[in-house]
Amino acid sequence: MEYFDWTSSVFHSVPYPVTCTTRGADLTQDTVVVLCPPQCTQWRMSVFGTGVYAAVSSICGAAVHRGILGPAGGPVRVHRLQGRHNYISSYAHGIHSQALSHWTASFSLTSRWNNFDCQMDIAMVIDSSSNIGQRRFNLQKNFIAKLAAMLRVGPIGPHIGLIQASDSPRTEFLLTNYTQPKELLFAIKELAYLGGDSNTGKAIMHTAETFFSQENGGRRGHPRVMMVLIDGWPSDDLDQAAMLARESGINVFLVSVAKPAPEELSMVRDKDFMKKAVCKDNGFFSYPIPSWFSTTKHIRPLIQRLCSLDGLLCSKTCYNSVNIGFLIDGSSSVGDGNFQLVLEFLAGIARSFEISDVGAHIGAVQFTYEQRLEFGLSDYSNKDDAINALRRISYMSGGTSTGSAISYTTQNLFRRTGPGRNFLIVVTDGQSYDDVRGPAMAAHKQGITIFSVGVAWAPLDDLKAMSSEPKDSHTFFTREFSGLSEFIPLVVRGICKDFTENN
Repeated sequence: MEYFDWTSSVFHSVPYPVTCTTRGADLTQDTVVVLCPPQCTQWRMSVFGTGVYAAVSSICGAAVHRGILGPAGGPVRVHRLQGRHNYISSYAHGIHSQALSHWTASFSLTSRWNNFDCQMDIAMVIDSSSNIGQRRFNLQKNFIAKLAAMLRVGPIGPHIGLIQASDSPRTEFLLTNYTQPKELLFAIKELAYLGGDSNTGKAIMHTAETFFSQENGGRRGHPRVMMVLIDGWPSDDLDQAAMLARESGINVFLVSVAKPAPEELSMVRDKDFMKKAVCKDNGFFSYPIPSWFSTTKHIRPLIQRLCSLDGLLCSKTCYNSVNIGFLIDGSSSVGDGNFQLVLEFLAGIARSFEISDVGAHIGAVQFTYEQRLEFGLSDYSNKDDAINALRRISYMSGGTSTGSAISYTTQNLFRRTGPGRNFLIVVTDGQSYDDVRGPAMAAHKQGITIFSVGVAWAPLDDLKAMSSEPKDSHTFFTREFSGLSEFIPLVVRGICKDFTENN
């Protein structure tokens, strides 16, 4: 069997050459692929931080420290982030990174092409009917082997499972059975042809019902993709199965090979089967291929679609798609004990969402007269780390300038665009010393939905001035900090309602 060279670039641009001492601050794009030269460890490179690096750090030095760049050099993807406090010192891979109390900008790194690039759970539903025949079945196996090779499965990258469509669907392997490329390719090579009817609807239904469950290896927060291959046309109806898949947050792609000839159309039960099967009938989820003998050139464009996070419309639920900023009053009137109750309240909200690299994101800003970015939306890629970071926030103590804090958060936390996806939860216990209306209106215009949560002496007029419309469903008030926990399900429900209406 011919295997595809999975080291080749799938759809990334040509890397931009840099030197061993080029700093993160020297780059202007938010995300860029750079090419580090060989033997950078022989240079004196300054690196500040661990995982997230201060922008004054050497990019290539940080990449060596991170473990994604070896002595031979190579491409590295750089992601610009906001500035932060307390960059941590550590020793790794021969590089000693230094601590830094604060810097105005940061960056993180991933390798240019690794299995971080396509963190999907992918179910491949292949045609094993009498319609396809043994010869074309083998060509289909070769095609999906090349596809799987280029996708590059891995423990934290894409996972692939496989189902054969015939009289009855047969699960050949689950998402977590093979997380090493060689094992997966061998499993595909060993697939046996079944024959029988092309009951694709049954196979989609079977896959949608249980295949992506956590018991079967589905990962929380990872988009669910079902790629269905059909030779010719299906023997059964796809409507109900496709509807279940959509309602379950599964992105169904239909790859139709050798579509029916005009003289065969009278034998096709439903001529619109492609439109009905896919996640959305917008051209993105339907992929026709003329013949099994010309599939190789379609692998790259098909992968580009499967891995296009923004294009996977059916997986976007509020729980895995929102960016939530917490704006926390750290003024003297709150007090340390009550501040901990606020953090527990916010942790309760965060716990309801699927926080991950490809899921929901949270960030936090604390304010008095001044503002402090505690952590950004991209700083933590899993729920436990994000919630632990929230709980570790230290109480500032000081005055109350809520308006300035909203402006700061709008500019520094919500840099990524996403109308209907950005939410700000403001928690305050008193009167602001500055105007809140102007900054709140500016945030609303930027597409940020604000929920105001007031405690004790927070004026209701200020809370409503900050809140998004309708004011009553975006404004909460309690006399006691201990009452905050009652608002957790209401705020979560409100976020999901807004998300659903705007997406």
